[in-house]
Amino acid sequence: MNYRHAFHAGNFADVVKHLALVSVLLQLRRKESPFVVIDTHAGRGAYDLDGEEARRTGEAATGVAKLTGLRSERPSLAAYLENVRENRHYPGSPLLAARLLRPQDRLVAIEKQPGEAAVLAEVLRPFPNARAEHGDGYSRLAKLLPPPERRGVVLIDPPYEDAGEFAAVGQAFAAALRRFAIGITLLWFPLKSRAAADALCGEVLATGAGKVLRLDLARAAASEERLTAAGLIVVNPPYGFAVDMRAALDELLPLLGAKARIEWVAGGE
Repeated sequence: MNYRHAFHAGNFADVVKHLALVSVLLQLRRKESPFVVIDTHAGRGAYDLDGEEARRTGEAATGVAKLTGLRSERPSLAAYLENVRENRHYPGSPLLAARLLRPQDRLVAIEKQPGEAAVLAEVLRPFPNARAEHGDGYSRLAKLLPPPERRGVVLIDPPYEDAGEFAAVGQAFAAALRRFAIGITLLWFPLKSRAAADALCGEVLATGAGKVLRLDLARAAASEERLTAAGLIVVNPPYGFAVDMRAALDELLPLLGAKARIEWVAGGE
């Protein structure tokens, strides 16, 4: 399994993953109290859609490029579109989060690859309350929890290059839940093996997490894209998140040529 993000930036799975992050952040902003965003595998923060990697796969053409004419009155979708429309450089999750922080909020974005981490630091330099770290996101996560803000979201979105990545994600989540049980966690995964995805979901449920929402996404038609299906597990989603995502996906999916299934696997609203 190989998911180097520069090759896939702006594809259909990115669109939905980043929409979910925006939806969560807008919900957190409804209260004045501060929150933290921790991105364990942040990447470089911004991706040139005309660059060699993106052009090699062309996946943005069936993703964010399909949204050029879309307008929405739904706040989460409108905020996402405002950040990505007519922009050669597609914003990754840390840049999207940094743009949505208020003065009292903060972002910790961690990237293991030195070159990517250096670019990330430059991308986040204009944001005083966003910090880029060069390090291993899995090991850093436990040290950053619980956050002093007592509110926040953790995004675990590794490249899935190693055979043991699904297990590593499950272990990292379990450790995070022990230290920050009330936090919101987003776990992204490529859906190349349903057995691996189901096993990850099972590990999440085995931790005793009370509210767990799973979203599976797939391209509706046959495609030569390297990634044709992906998923997102959201633990402790804010109230109204599921409703917001379902409504936003009703607008997005016909344009993306994709289908989705959203279901509560624990708890619910």
